[in-house]
Amino acid sequence: MLRVTTIIIILLSVQMLFTQKTIEETLEDTYRPVKKNLRIKVEDTLGNNGFLPVSIVKGKKEGPTFTIVAGVHGFEYPPIIATQQLMQEINIDSLTGTLVFIPIASRGSFYNRTPFKNPEDGVNLNGAFPGNKDGSITQKTANIITKHIIPVSDVFLDIHCGDAPEDLLPFICYYNNRSKPEQTQLAKELSETSGFGYVVSYPYTISDEEPAKYMFKQAVQDGKTALSIESGKLGNVQEESVALIKKGVYSMLAEMKMYGKPVKPTKTPIRLNDQVYIKSNKQGIFYSSYNAGDTVQKGDVVGYTTDEFGVLIEEYKASKTGIILYMLATPPINKGDTVMCLSSFNPENE
Repeated sequence: MLRVTTIIIILLSVQMLFTQKTIEETLEDTYRPVKKNLRIKVEDTLGNNGFLPVSIVKGKKEGPTFTIVAGVHGFEYPPIIATQQLMQEINIDSLTGTLVFIPIASRGSFYNRTPFKNPEDGVNLNGAFPGNKDGSITQKTANIITKHIIPVSDVFLDIHCGDAPEDLLPFICYYNNRSKPEQTQLAKELSETSGFGYVVSYPYTISDEEPAKYMFKQAVQDGKTALSIESGKLGNVQEESVALIKKGVYSMLAEMKMYGKPVKPTKTPIRLNDQVYIKSNKQGIFYSSYNAGDTVQKGDVVGYTTDEFGVLIEEYKASKTGIILYMLATPPINKGDTVMCLSSFNPENE
């Protein structure tokens, strides 16, 4: 058994070296313009076999590298469909710089129609960073992105939406990382020129040694300009959500002078920077008359949970006045679930 285990470890190590060489060779190749689609094998000792799809598009002229990732959660369909369309629409002859697409980061979640976690190993990719080269298939996927995709990126965009049970107000967001002011300022500027009506900033409080957990937070930790789009909800493809994502990407590429001409947003976005989360303490059946985008006042009852017999077991009150960024919008609720996220603007957080 020891000999067999040793052989498996050697083969996996060789695979990781091959993965690194393939991505680096494609990016370092000076030939332009070119488009290459790669299937980076990802396997684990649990018997899971798959690949990470990576499309590298190099324009005629050299320039920044802009990475676009969708499908970190496989039930979030608008980001995946928007990315599919972007990959087909971009005219390589009009592109300056390089685009790196990961069109579906968690294929196990996508093809098994499973929200949040990859059922192959029970791991949420957007909680697995920086990953583990010796871990399960999802942990290895996070490691590949951390080691071989984030380092080559100048701008790193992680596209999400409300998962299967979530209602969501479309917004674009970034981390207010004061230790890297230049990258944070560019993330802010790109957010404000994206055309989204709401620009949300999150506090950045972890040290460089702490696990980032979230993918675009890992990119921030690694010194990149990183941001995230949230557009779509409830496990469906809304054409308006797809269109909004594409508009945001095209606007940011234009601002980076990579593709197209910049178009000034017609409206000044609403800025939000102070988020609180209402959590559930009970398992049961959830009810609410509110929707994402509604404004609530501190103390308002925003929802409640009953048991299977209809008996009230928990009530949820707004802990502050603010707008609902996203919320649970289907009846099943479990202990620890996020009932809703409330956001407002606080000048002290600037």
